[in-house]
Amino acid sequence: MSKTAKIIAVITFISFCVFLGISLYSWFLSGILSPSAVLFSFVLLSALINTMNIKSKEEKDKVNSDQRVQNKSAVLGYYVLALSAGLILLISEGTINANEINNYPLLLVVCLALVIQPIAQFFANKNYSQKDTYTRE
Repeated sequence: MSKTAKIIAVITFISFCVFLGISLYSWFLSGILSPSAVLFSFVLLSALINTMNIKSKEEKDKVNSDQRVQNKSAVLGYYVLALSAGLILLISEGTINANEINNYPLLLVVCLALVIQPIAQFFANKNYSQKDTYTRE
């Protein structure tokens, strides 16, 4: 991970912790968890994991072109699915204001759609890096 990516990861992690702390504090104080707080927490968590997945240019050059096409189409499909889930949530609730959302199961699906691909990519990168280390030795 480059120096810039590390700085972005630290800033994102601090933002996530601060926002999550404020959200939990207001939840304990009022007893109501805001849907917008849940959604924004998952957005920050997704950004943090995506930042941790940033590779250097040398690591990117190792992947062949067929693999790149498959990876790009998989990522594009993931984003289309996540966007579709978000649109279904907004259309079914009839509001853009996240605090007025009452369909918590669908909200949870949208939130999970934001973090599942970056988490899977993170573990795949770890697994690929370990296999590459074993083959070098």
